[in-house]
Amino acid sequence: TGHADLLTVQAMLKDAGYKVPEINMEAYMKVRSLIQEFMDDFLGLYISPKNRLMNSLLIGPGLPGGMMGSLMSDLEKNLETINKNNIKNNKPLMSQDQLLIKLFDEVAYVWPRVGYPPLVTPFSQYVKNLALMNVMQMEKGKARWSMIADDIWDMILGKAGRLPGPLAPEIIEKAKAEGRKFFEGNPQDNYPDALDKYRKLMNEKQWETGEDDEELFEYAMHPAQYEAYRSGKAKVEFKADVAKRKAEKQTATQPATVPSQVAPASMAMAMPTTPQVMTVDVNGQSYKVTVAFGDTANAVPAETQAAPAATPAPAAAPAGTGKEVLSPLEGKFFLVKSASDTPVKVGDVVKEGDVLCYVEAMKTYNAVRAEFGGTVTAICLASGDAVSEDDVLMTIQ
Repeated sequence: TGHADLLTVQAMLKDAGYKVPEINMEAYMKVRSLIQEFMDDFLGLYISPKNRLMNSLLIGPGLPGGMMGSLMSDLEKNLETINKNNIKNNKPLMSQDQLLIKLFDEVAYVWPRVGYPPLVTPFSQYVKNLALMNVMQMEKGKARWSMIADDIWDMILGKAGRLPGPLAPEIIEKAKAEGRKFFEGNPQDNYPDALDKYRKLMNEKQWETGEDDEELFEYAMHPAQYEAYRSGKAKVEFKADVAKRKAEKQTATQPATVPSQVAPASMAMAMPTTPQVMTVDVNGQSYKVTVAFGDTANAVPAETQAAPAATPAPAAAPAGTGKEVLSPLEGKFFLVKSASDTPVKVGDVVKEGDVLCYVEAMKTYNAVRAEFGGTVTAICLASGDAVSEDDVLMTIQ
């Protein structure tokens, strides 16, 4: 969205006197047709119509143009959350453009105060996510910086290296108030060699590590996502989501007079409402997976589900007595974020401030901490389940 096409860049450089190679137009047109094919097939189903147009909106906040896609996707979900809160409190509804302006203004506020991290992956995501969380919290009447994901804290604390600029006093004070320690050493020391553990897991699952252990590194860095990929669960869910989006798109473009009894099969397609056991083929190997579609409360995780330390209570567990722990935002529920973490389970005694679980949103894990102590009486979701804001995650007596 924020970048000029290859042809434009080449013409600008040539006009400025630079020596640049000529473009192989046959190859260029072939790539162009491939991209259009992907767009028509499935990529277009995930792109905001506003992102199909060139614009200069990203120049002000300095975010890279490639982020506009994920940014607009995030805005659609979070705008709905904000407006639910506005309706509840009899406040006027916010438009997407109004939220976009607030977000860009907040990025400009946040970036210098967290030490001017380089606006490239993943730091650009962190800055954008932090700004968006600030906007959402302030719209609900809460304080700025009231929710900072663990990944973002790691960046702020220097665990990925020293930031280019100084941190604002308000950030330093918040870190100290939460007992967080700044890191001045070698960032590599924060990541001990855990490859043997993941190599053992891959051997047990009979998964190839690939050339130069490439697959092994992927597994070690992103265990939850990698297991969903290798088990075939991610592929099944993606295909189901594509089918659902295509059906919705076709339904939206059909004349309103088309009788339902003669509607095309794809229009009448109903998504399963209960977990489905499917056999999928991944790189020539068959896997049996259990997949839950949509935001079903009866979702059952696949046997190869990636919450590594998965002893979560079944999703169908009855709501326990006690106070409800609500999700602070929309995303996916996880009891742990790494294989080394110990998950909370029913019967555990927790105290105020303990990490109970995580909600993954916008590629970061947001810790949900206990606001009161007691005994966990129910865990209402399975790891990987989709959650909306204010959904009950667990109960504590």
